[in-house]
Amino acid sequence: MDARRSVHDCRVTTALALITEQVRERVRREGVDVGSESELVGRFVRDEVRAYSERALGGSVPALPDEASATRQIVATLTGFGSLQRFLDDESIEEIWINAPDRVFVARNGVPELTGVTLGESEVRDLVERMLQSSGRRVDLSSPFVDASLPDGSRLHVVIPDVTSRHWAVNIRKFASRIRSLGTLVELGSLSQPAAEFLRVAVLAGCNILVSGATQSGKTTMLNALLSAVRPGERIVTVEETFELDLGAPDHVAMQCRQPSLEGVGEITLRRLIKEALRMRPDRLVVGEVREAESLDLLIALNSGLPGMSSIHANSGRDALIKLSTLPLLAGRNIDSSFVVPTVAASIDVVVHCELTKEGRRRVVEMVAPSGRVSDGIEAVTLFELRHNRLEATGELPARVGKFRRAGFDVPAFLTGIAR
Repeated sequence: MDARRSVHDCRVTTALALITEQVRERVRREGVDVGSESELVGRFVRDEVRAYSERALGGSVPALPDEASATRQIVATLTGFGSLQRFLDDESIEEIWINAPDRVFVARNGVPELTGVTLGESEVRDLVERMLQSSGRRVDLSSPFVDASLPDGSRLHVVIPDVTSRHWAVNIRKFASRIRSLGTLVELGSLSQPAAEFLRVAVLAGCNILVSGATQSGKTTMLNALLSAVRPGERIVTVEETFELDLGAPDHVAMQCRQPSLEGVGEITLRRLIKEALRMRPDRLVVGEVREAESLDLLIALNSGLPGMSSIHANSGRDALIKLSTLPLLAGRNIDSSFVVPTVAASIDVVVHCELTKEGRRRVVEMVAPSGRVSDGIEAVTLFELRHNRLEATGELPARVGKFRRAGFDVPAFLTGIAR
């Protein structure tokens, strides 16, 4: 029985490939742009499926079990992203990655699973080319890595041989179901109500907030939620490697980096974007993530009195402060820790640390507030921590409350009250 089913599936796959190639040939012959003329492509597919089914009635080719389903699959292959399209359309799937043509994985609610999808080597390359088409970015031997945004806002990352061993490595991080408020994080159990209220007033007070955590711990989601608390009249400028943040703010400018051209010119780095952002009259600067020397430019901006936010990979809130004190040293020999460490201590008001549990749950596990003082390292107190699987106030108070008071918030009374 299994052998007969396998033969049948193989015949259907062959039929779909044959029809797809016939439509491709017609598209090329008539000069149709599959990206902008999807309705016309759909008509071509329906014509070819109908013609194929007529031949199948005569017994010359195997019949299609479901013409409508075949039509959808072929249209997705031509105008969407082929076998991956159903994963992109599935809102419960948050990430898709390809280790090899027969090793396609998805993460559903934080838990990875191997799919039954098998692609051809050329199919993987065709998919990547289609995904990069709208971004204007490229991947080749001279530039074997690429980061790009898909039309729906998802983030694409590709690495090709010989940097990888044999096959193209592809990651697609989806951002279809956006969490846009601190209240939603409370509803999902990622944040307690008192912690959310503290973060809301911290944003309104113009505090500089650093969001830390491991990969996929929810850092970008937290930045989006924090920015939902910004006053409507503020002008927000965001800079990122590739677009990930999704703000509903009325006065918002988003910028992303650019790769160099084939001639090696035209590159725009994160450092350049931060400097340009400061010329754009921002009320708040947001750097999607700091990884290298751009952390120095962020610190200089924050130390000048401009409110800002950023994310960073770290194992804890205090580790995030240590890392932020180290990364600026990559900017050059004339930068040393005697300048950087006190600047971090003075600039960062709150660190929010996120975690992805083994069960796939994302949550905030601690909030740390630097005092502004440096002894053996940056002094900081823990304002909230995980107790009995719940984020609770510790009773500790931030040493610096000037921003809160100027904004009309009595944070010491608030934190003392909820800690009792």
